[in-house]
Amino acid sequence: MSTVIGNYAPDFEIPGIDGSVHHLARYLEQFRAVGVVFMCNHCPYVKLYLDRLKQIQTEFERQGVTLIGINSNDADRYPADSFDNMKRFATDNQLNFPYLRDVTQEVAQSFGAEKTPHLFLLNQNGVLCYSGSVDDSPNDPNSVRVTYLRDAIAQILLNAPIKPTSTEPIGCSVKWRS
Repeated sequence: MSTVIGNYAPDFEIPGIDGSVHHLARYLEQFRAVGVVFMCNHCPYVKLYLDRLKQIQTEFERQGVTLIGINSNDADRYPADSFDNMKRFATDNQLNFPYLRDVTQEVAQSFGAEKTPHLFLLNQNGVLCYSGSVDDSPNDPNSVRVTYLRDAIAQILLNAPIKPTSTEPIGCSVKWRS
């Protein structure tokens, strides 16, 4: 089952690489918008988008927006996505947003995550306003014509309707446990 645009996103309480347990409800109390990014350590698409995600975090953080990275991949079959490797990945790539581990894969299932990266943008009430990809050009940041995530965040901050509310996520499949 997955979350539909206009419905409340499922709450979660999962561990982060910082040693804390992260609760979506706490983020919604602090931020005007929260971008949940299903991602992992080894996906080439995540690597292509990482700098853009960090730029979005830097640009919108002072306006009350945060991204939250969540790795739901099966680390037994994909050891590169283990918790220890998540810590290394965050340090090596100087992640500027929280990176959480969804070991049970329940968070990914409840959101309906299909790819890495797959974005879900929530407003302050926890309502899903946008899902899909970061922009229309994963391979070349210089060829981006439509900045879906950036536009959706700006529209939330202006209390304006979001268009489009969803796009096709581009990336690798979420690595489900068999």
